[in-house]
Amino acid sequence: MALYAGGGVRVVLLCATRGEEGDILNPRMDQPGIKERMPELREAELQTACDLLGVERIYQLGYRDSGMSGTDSNKHPDAFASADAEEAVGRIVEIIRRERPEVVLCYDESKGYDHPDHIKVHEWGTRAYFEAGDASRHPERGEAWRPSKLYYFATFTKSRFMKLHEAALAEGIESPFEKWLEEWDERGFAEPKVTAQIDVSEFIELRSKALLAHATQIDPDSFWFAIPDEIHRKAYPWEDYTLVNSTAPTRDREEDLFEGI
Repeated sequence: MALYAGGGVRVVLLCATRGEEGDILNPRMDQPGIKERMPELREAELQTACDLLGVERIYQLGYRDSGMSGTDSNKHPDAFASADAEEAVGRIVEIIRRERPEVVLCYDESKGYDHPDHIKVHEWGTRAYFEAGDASRHPERGEAWRPSKLYYFATFTKSRFMKLHEAALAEGIESPFEKWLEEWDERGFAEPKVTAQIDVSEFIELRSKALLAHATQIDPDSFWFAIPDEIHRKAYPWEDYTLVNSTAPTRDREEDLFEGI
């Protein structure tokens, strides 16, 4: 996001929920009254992160956080995971038609993080991408617009974690990914097909600052920061994506999400 925003691209973010069910994962933020203000704080954290990255607008769908799979919050009438699919897809379609993006990024179906809301964003976001360009679908949501490309984030790849693991060991640092890699196959992680690798080496530190802006969610002393940014830059300076659909000519391995447009 920072790379493209810095190059003059309008970057917007669509967020499904306000994080009502979120846990306080940073001990420094585990203070009286914090849990009760979680939606307000999560929105503020998101805004701070997006300001750092250059995101021009955040669209909040305003559904309630569904919580982790199997919890009572899944059944809340306002939970995103329990929402009416036609309404939710229609609302996403309306935003796509209003913004008229060339490129849409969405969660994949990875088992790396099976939060019900992430799964619904994957399912309904994909539907909205295709239905936004179909004038017969959701005619009340604005003039049809077909984005040029749909990508999924390919965050959980064994090759990425292996390279970071090996780089950490080479620098004499205890790897936070050792157990993950040992249990990778038995956890059933699906290895995504990486079709685009974007060099974000100039934005590694900014990426960390944006992550740390989510203060209730991210502990600065957690394993996410066990490997210094400099090692990330040397060992794996890319972010990975899987091309799902394109109306533009593409290559097997892209270096720019706007290639062919």
